[in-house]
Amino acid sequence: MVFNARVLSLAAFIFDVSAVVCTWIAAYLIRFNGPPPGPFAHGGVRAILWVTPLYAVMFRAFGLYRGMWVFASLPDLVRIAKAVVAGALLTTVVAAMLQPVPPIPRSVLMVGPILLFLVMGGARGFYRASKEFYRYGGLVSQGKPVLVIGAGEDGASLARELRRSPEWRLVGLLDDDVAKQGREIHGYTVLGAIGDLAQLAELHRVENVIIAMPNATAEVHRRVATLCVRAGVNAMVLPALTPMTQGLPFLTRVRQIDLEDLLGREAVSIDTPHVEALLTGRVVMVTGAGGSIGSELCRQILRFNPAQLIAYEISEFAMYKLIEETQERFAQIPVVPVVGDVKDSLLLDQVMQKYAPHIVYHAAAYKHVPMMEEINTWQAVRNNVLGTYRVARAAMRHHVDRFVMISTDKAVNPTNVMGASKRLAEMALQSLQQQTDATHFETVRFGNVLGSAGSVIPKFQQQIAKGGPVTVTHPEITRFFMTIPEAAQLVLQASSMGEGGEIFLLDMGQPVRIADLARDLIRLYGFRDDQIKIVYSGLRPGEKLYEELLADEETTRPTHHAKLRIARAREVPGNLLDELLPWLMQHRIPGDDEVRRELRKWVVEYAPAVTPVLTSIASTSTSNG
Repeated sequence: MVFNARVLSLAAFIFDVSAVVCTWIAAYLIRFNGPPPGPFAHGGVRAILWVTPLYAVMFRAFGLYRGMWVFASLPDLVRIAKAVVAGALLTTVVAAMLQPVPPIPRSVLMVGPILLFLVMGGARGFYRASKEFYRYGGLVSQGKPVLVIGAGEDGASLARELRRSPEWRLVGLLDDDVAKQGREIHGYTVLGAIGDLAQLAELHRVENVIIAMPNATAEVHRRVATLCVRAGVNAMVLPALTPMTQGLPFLTRVRQIDLEDLLGREAVSIDTPHVEALLTGRVVMVTGAGGSIGSELCRQILRFNPAQLIAYEISEFAMYKLIEETQERFAQIPVVPVVGDVKDSLLLDQVMQKYAPHIVYHAAAYKHVPMMEEINTWQAVRNNVLGTYRVARAAMRHHVDRFVMISTDKAVNPTNVMGASKRLAEMALQSLQQQTDATHFETVRFGNVLGSAGSVIPKFQQQIAKGGPVTVTHPEITRFFMTIPEAAQLVLQASSMGEGGEIFLLDMGQPVRIADLARDLIRLYGFRDDQIKIVYSGLRPGEKLYEELLADEETTRPTHHAKLRIARAREVPGNLLDELLPWLMQHRIPGDDEVRRELRKWVVEYAPAVTPVLTSIASTSTSNG
């Protein structure tokens, strides 16, 4: 690319220098109405030898070759004008100093620069116009061609606005309704079905598409967004109307599609009155408050105007960022920053005694599967199980009404230490629930969230930004995904519904193949498959191909919220904690194999993963796939 840019700059420089020679000769021809007399002809030729280098220096000095002809614009013309004027003035000064015989006609010194400016500026304008005509089928003033997907009322309104837009030139519309195909809307033809996008975009040289189906289902949006990405077009979407966008022009509401569109998640609606009754005017505590889920929980909780929010977090920096944000957005609500470990019983007692929270959301956990699988197994178990137990016991001692733990789909038939430790934490809460009716213990399970710390999406984005390759652990690996705000809202919803001892399951939709997700993300960023490769590194320790949300022995029952179900997990023995706590609080650090062996005693469904063998592994590097 650098080589091509240099070649193009050199070609432009050669053209401009040639233009100096040609316009100098043309100025002489105009001055003498034809070939000049012999002495003037020889004088003009001699002058070219010093006039041309002088202009060449001015062209370089004024930066005429920093831009590209295909994007030539008014600033480029201004630079050309400055360079030509400077060259003309210097030519006049040098001519006066040299006083050649015969002298250079004054008309040549005036006409030459004018002709030179017209040739240089005109050539650039012609080049850009021809490129735009070839690419877009029309001149620049006609706008970039665009297809609209959706020929309903919203698509028709968008077509009407596009007619008046100088930026866009509507080529036509697409719709799956056979009755609309071939018909005209505001003078624009419905060219075919949505599935014909790739062929029609290539036929009409269209690089931009607007999806105008704001009321379509999430599944339809996912299918259309995926078609756009895989057709290699720049896709935009007209979102559903909200109170904030009421009355705004359609074009101002259009936005670029993102990964959430490709995943096709339905918008979450929560039972606001029940959540308000739980949180408004109450003291709320969140552990792991600086993490991806914890910080979003804090944001969502603050929207319901609690009396006070106790943010408990071990990372000083994460706490600093959270407090900076909450002070800016929710200055009227007091947020108490407590930097501490969830295994610190003394600090937990002090905090709960002083602030008396009504509800505790326990989001603190070690969750990175490969990192917790080797070397850090004991730390994972202690933090995820003993930390949960100590926060829960403190909640019981200080008469907290509700305790909600954030769990994971990896706790179902776990194949890694992280998942097994989270399942054991669930079991510890089940056991504690048998000891009290005053505190209601609830667990909420969900899968991966988009953009959370250590998740696959930020890793892929970093790899794409570096030019690839994008590493996926296995071609068949799948995961459930949801957005961070969606997960946090459903956690709040579940916390308002629990009666004690439930394990709530969030509706995660359909599992997504990670390889397809990586490929779509590459295209979403404007790259082709041959520009950024996907390589497979093999499953990492403790990783399995398919995540589950429900264990084999469990059944579920629905709730009044469509996206929440309640799991009936197997019974936990009443003496579980009597046997578990001495192991968790022993004064030594057991080895990784011992930890896994002991975990299998407590979590009978835990079976360490057997890594499938890839027939061909293109890279030994790892990803969060």
